[in-house]
Amino acid sequence: MSRTVHVVGTGTIGEPLIGMLTDFAPKMGIDEVTFHKRTPLATDRAKINHLMSRGAKLAADEGVRAGFEELGHTVSYPTSEALERASVIIDCTPSGNANKDEIYQHLSQPSGFLAQGSEFGFGKPYARGVNDDVLDADADRFVQIVSCNTHNITTLVKTLCNSEDGYLLDSANFVCIRRANDVTQTGGYVPSPSVGRHSDPQFGTHHARDAHELFTTQGLDLDLFSSALKVNTQYMHSIWFSIRVNEDTTVDEVVDRLKGNPRVALTDKMDANLIFSFGRDHGYYGRILSQTVVAIPTLAVRNKREIYGFCFTPQDGNSLLSSIAATLWRMEPDWDSVQERLQPISRWLYREI
Repeated sequence: MSRTVHVVGTGTIGEPLIGMLTDFAPKMGIDEVTFHKRTPLATDRAKINHLMSRGAKLAADEGVRAGFEELGHTVSYPTSEALERASVIIDCTPSGNANKDEIYQHLSQPSGFLAQGSEFGFGKPYARGVNDDVLDADADRFVQIVSCNTHNITTLVKTLCNSEDGYLLDSANFVCIRRANDVTQTGGYVPSPSVGRHSDPQFGTHHARDAHELFTTQGLDLDLFSSALKVNTQYMHSIWFSIRVNEDTTVDEVVDRLKGNPRVALTDKMDANLIFSFGRDHGYYGRILSQTVVAIPTLAVRNKREIYGFCFTPQDGNSLLSSIAATLWRMEPDWDSVQERLQPISRWLYREI
């Protein structure tokens, strides 16, 4: 049976995801990549043409097919056919849950459906390298790829607290210092730092709630709390963390733990623009696929058990990694095979920036 991946949406996550899947399809065991775009726009013509020139095939609703053809695009499939023939569908829109209720749960052909971070409740939450072990090929047809900051938080907690005797965590606090909007977006910019509400009495903001929910898939009930603010930059998110563990540790031990995780990048750089520039120059579509970039000079240990520091969230690169890993797993639920098929993109998992 043909292995076809269908991506819904061509935005901040959808566009690089389509590009990566088409570029490495043969090595990943993918036969075809299709994608859906809702609206034909002259401003997106170059982007769509470029994706199609690399092998991706456009699917569109019948009502707008003529509009795409007027722009010079070839529509390979009507939307309904593209959905039915897909092996895995990756929804990269803000409507994942609505699409699940209205469309996806009624489809029989696809073996799996993925949605992105904002779509809480779509399916089992997943971050590559954090809870791979709990995905069940029979039960988890729907998977939620958690947000980029949730990837960062859960990776930090697992890397610094996991041990053979269980998690060494007493509690952890995070301040998510978020960029105003992505460089691809023209709206939503803020003129000055804008602080967020603690809308969840237990977790503060959704970042800690989502991280807690992911760890519950492993039977863990961790004490996590987060705050958030937006700052007037388009570069990347950063996070201040305070993690209290129940065993003595040192900065050197913290660094060794971080070095031991191949999905963690370390840096001596202290400025977001320098990390962002590294990604622009050396990343894939400007993305660093590492789960987090930890600034070594900011690390401190207080009272032997309180770990403090700053780290940067690599745009949405970590979400791209998890999306591809989950897609390959849904096609062939064997993690050794997934790891082998991920090798073509492992070069963008940096250990040092």
